[in-house]
Amino acid sequence: MINSALDKKCRFFREKLLKWHQDQNRRQMPWKGEKDPYRIWLSEIILQQTRVEQGWAYYERFLQAFPTIQQLAKAADEQVMKCWEGLGYYSRCRNLIHTARHIAFELGGQFPDQYEEILTLKGVGPYTAAAISSFAFNLPHAVVDGNVYRVLARYHGLHTPIDTNAGKKIFQDLAQRSLDVKQPGIYNQALMDFGATVCKPQSPLCTACPLRKTCQAHAQELVDRLPIKAPPKPKKKRWFNYFVPMWQGKVPVRLRTGADIWSGLWEPPLIESKKAQQLETLIKQVQVDYPASWPRSVNRYTTHSYKQLLSHQELQGSFITVELTSKPAWGPDFRWVNRRQLSELPFPKMIQNHWKNRERNG
Repeated sequence: MINSALDKKCRFFREKLLKWHQDQNRRQMPWKGEKDPYRIWLSEIILQQTRVEQGWAYYERFLQAFPTIQQLAKAADEQVMKCWEGLGYYSRCRNLIHTARHIAFELGGQFPDQYEEILTLKGVGPYTAAAISSFAFNLPHAVVDGNVYRVLARYHGLHTPIDTNAGKKIFQDLAQRSLDVKQPGIYNQALMDFGATVCKPQSPLCTACPLRKTCQAHAQELVDRLPIKAPPKPKKKRWFNYFVPMWQGKVPVRLRTGADIWSGLWEPPLIESKKAQQLETLIKQVQVDYPASWPRSVNRYTTHSYKQLLSHQELQGSFITVELTSKPAWGPDFRWVNRRQLSELPFPKMIQNHWKNRERNG
């Protein structure tokens, strides 16, 4: 009986949503209505943890540079990372490169056309697999993103935190139950657009909502409280102290590797500390960490500070520019580059901002 009532409510929700989509949805995006799985996949990877307004320009930039998955697969890592620069969450870009090469070179350039196969691609989770399979291949898989969580939580009056395992299962099952299996791509797009334009996080348009009469959050005056998230974990704090030796207009930089943040991007010599350090302490430490590379002749030091927030980390960055009177002998992993070359290499946002500020201030 309960399932029957829920199915009836889901059917009503689906019909009202599709009617709104047909009559009122005017939201425009360059990937909307796209059937090419490469373009859909590209847009979804870019939009992971990224606002549409920011991702739009990157999507067009990538398509201009790499119109096909074969061209993306053949591009150098550095070129792709540079195209991604500033978008953050760089593991997405590394996964993008890996998956493009896997499809182009190992799958004969044919994008997988089944949900289970799409889900095996690196960097693709249940949401992205559902988006690609429904939009490109019209397969009946419901997408669940932030917009979907919000609409379903409010409409059904659900108080289970959306970022818990229990919550994810409840919302995924409810989204699948509500799906129009005959036109899953259209339904999925309609639901996400509805969440983005009507059932918004702030100042939702409840008076214009076609679902308000049966919306539990509206009836109980809980619209501003739903959906619910579990209490956030405290961010890990890190202090990145960058030394920027300047010699004849060039600075040494090296490629970050390993499993830490910003792998595949470039940076000047780094000393990471567990707390803020005085300049004198850092100067002594850099001579310990880079003993064979640090010159005895230093003209002067200047410092600049930055802050960057990541999803689980808070970064405090300081840049100590060192004007040298002689060239030090840096190791083979460092490359001496001039200003033009700096603009061609991919850097983390914090370092990129420092280069821009230095260029602007001379």
